[in-house]
Amino acid sequence: MRTLLLPLLLVTAGAAAQHSPDAYSVDWTTPGPDSTASMPLGNGDVGLNVWTESNGDVCFYIGKTDAWGSQTEPGWDTWMKTGGVLMKLGKIRVHTGLPPGSSFHQTLRLTKGDILIRQGMDTLRIWVDANHPVINVESSTTLKATLEDWRKEDTVQNNLWYHENPSDADPHLAGRTFGGAIRATKHTVTIDVLTAPTRAIFLQELSKTAKANRAAHEAWWRRFWNRSWIYIKNDSAVTRGYILQRFVTACGGRGAYPIKFNGSIFTVSNDYRAWGGQYWFQNTRPMYWPLLQSGDHDMMRPLFGMYLHMLKPNEQQVNRYYHHAGAYFQETAPFWGGLPYVGPEVEESWTRHYFTPILELSMMMLDYYAYTGNKAFLRDTLLPIAKAGLTFFDRHFKRDSAGKLLLDPDNAIEQFWKVHDPAPDIAGLHAVLQRLIKITDDPQYKRLYAELPELPVGIDKDGKPILLPYTGPQTAKGRNLENPELYAVYPFRLFGLGKPNLDLAINTFNARKFTEPGCWVQDPIQAAYLGDAETARKYVSFNLTRKDPDLKFPAFWATGHDYKPDEDNGGNGQNGLQLMLLQAEGKTIRLLEAWPADWNADFKLHAPGNTTVEGTVEDGKLKRLVVTPASRRADVIVKNAYF
Repeated sequence: MRTLLLPLLLVTAGAAAQHSPDAYSVDWTTPGPDSTASMPLGNGDVGLNVWTESNGDVCFYIGKTDAWGSQTEPGWDTWMKTGGVLMKLGKIRVHTGLPPGSSFHQTLRLTKGDILIRQGMDTLRIWVDANHPVINVESSTTLKATLEDWRKEDTVQNNLWYHENPSDADPHLAGRTFGGAIRATKHTVTIDVLTAPTRAIFLQELSKTAKANRAAHEAWWRRFWNRSWIYIKNDSAVTRGYILQRFVTACGGRGAYPIKFNGSIFTVSNDYRAWGGQYWFQNTRPMYWPLLQSGDHDMMRPLFGMYLHMLKPNEQQVNRYYHHAGAYFQETAPFWGGLPYVGPEVEESWTRHYFTPILELSMMMLDYYAYTGNKAFLRDTLLPIAKAGLTFFDRHFKRDSAGKLLLDPDNAIEQFWKVHDPAPDIAGLHAVLQRLIKITDDPQYKRLYAELPELPVGIDKDGKPILLPYTGPQTAKGRNLENPELYAVYPFRLFGLGKPNLDLAINTFNARKFTEPGCWVQDPIQAAYLGDAETARKYVSFNLTRKDPDLKFPAFWATGHDYKPDEDNGGNGQNGLQLMLLQAEGKTIRLLEAWPADWNADFKLHAPGNTTVEGTVEDGKLKRLVVTPASRRADVIVKNAYF
């Protein structure tokens, strides 16, 4: 194989005309029996689980990204009682009077963003308007819709219903009201859904019904599918997993709050979800890193917005607890944030002395800015959050005898508690400061960068140098199944293709202790960054075909360490697959660095600088390349090409 810098742009017929997501749509020929056999559908904020029962009734749960309740039930675990409960709005039953019959089909149509249910002579179409919080059910026969609500405290009045949080709930939840109203004619059912801060506002705003626009709805989905694609011509299973993961993310990724890792808005039970309503940063990030290359940048804004909203309250708490400036985000927090006191005398635990999330979020936001060039985002979101995080590390920790920052006590993520100079935070500080110094003139950053300790390095059992999870004797008790030393590869990318000391990172990856695939495991991404095509394929293939055995939809991923349908599994699979094809750092775009020779594919992905890269791979070589804008073609390095 040879590496070459492409000096020209090759243009042939595009792959968009050769492929369609509809080839990977889901079609079922047997009904239900229950919500475990449901299909997801949504508009980014409102999500449905749709299934057909054996008598022909069509049912769906309604989820919404901001339907935060305060309800707790006897027997629910601790996490369900902390930070709010992301509830379903309710369950709708649509009765047509027609049994499914032998010609039954329930079909998810990806390019149109709808579900068609054909039973007998009737065709029923369900869609959630891409631009309005309106659910639409259309049929050629007479429809009857009824609400099935399992919460006794909810209010049901004629055609509308709502859940109102009690006034004595947490102040961030008290009074929040969510529900919907059903409008029906003979052949259509329309359901308007809403969340509001109070019942009065809910009732007032719900009356301002929006008119669904099917043409605009379908136009949104066409634009979405045209943003990017990966079609592996000789691996339809991985291709389908990738496409369906993008679809599920699009159905739940444009709401008021970020995607919940433990089921998104598509849990198949009523209101319960394991691990509760809090956001866990390490479990939330897997769905967001791949949105950079897929071009789904609009879906990243709820994540950034939630953490920006947390910033000021967290700064105030840091100042009150420790009498210095700065802030961090707790690994596990409700959507409104908040921090416990975690002075050095506080007992160790999973997340008490865990300060890494604000560094990784800053890294992700730096990438978002590199991809979009959005100056307002830089000014209003990225710089305030990054500065607060760096100020926290600068002011919170002492210096050693050499004048270097001394991160102690500090968790090496959840794996090692209260250790000395953990690798994830050192890597994060190096990576974020290197990039901020290039785009800002804040003297704090250069001074702090000069004070950073080096990453800890040791020797493995074969005498090879490897990165260590923290500095000093490796005697801390491991608590989880994580490899914190590899945070220097991902998410902080201090090591990788074209960078110094690649062998050190490869040795570390090969010596890693935990190799279990799936869920939040980072191995597919780290393998891709290190150019290990076969290991990356092994993990990516596992992730993108790992359907939960108890759920019917092929991209409702197995529980793993989370809750079904697990979103980490698909997000990491999506990210790994993209990085196998394309890796971008600064102005450089590398293609096929971790791509197996026997996978043939058409792809279109995004790169920094508002750039798209489209191509065709055959027999391990790049056959076709289109770079937009054309001025970026000189920045593309291809590992192997026909030309």
